[in-house]
Amino acid sequence: MNLSVEMITFDCSDPDALASWWSDAVSGTVNAVAPGEFVVVSRDAGPQLAFQRVDDPTPGKNRVHVDFTSTDAEADVARLVALGATETGRHDMGGGIRWVVLADPAGNAFCVAAGH
Repeated sequence: MNLSVEMITFDCSDPDALASWWSDAVSGTVNAVAPGEFVVVSRDAGPQLAFQRVDDPTPGKNRVHVDFTSTDAEADVARLVALGATETGRHDMGGGIRWVVLADPAGNAFCVAAGH
């Protein structure tokens, strides 16, 4: 298997403030990858916590989801779809930052990104 848990991402309206709170809560270090848009809290062990700005977190969208990295993202996406996941979107921020959004059979969102 090529997947490893990279981070857990929270949708929110103010990623800087929420990341700051979680940084204090877990004794992490804040890395504002894109200030006001995408902020990561790194920890000594376990997955990172990420906070991304969304215009309007709605009840129908997961506010927290798991992000995986893969050394062969396309193969893992295909394997996960074959297991019953549904691909719901693809994103490319440039600079090699790209990921695929999927939903598990119960509709819970998660992402698979190309490993770095």
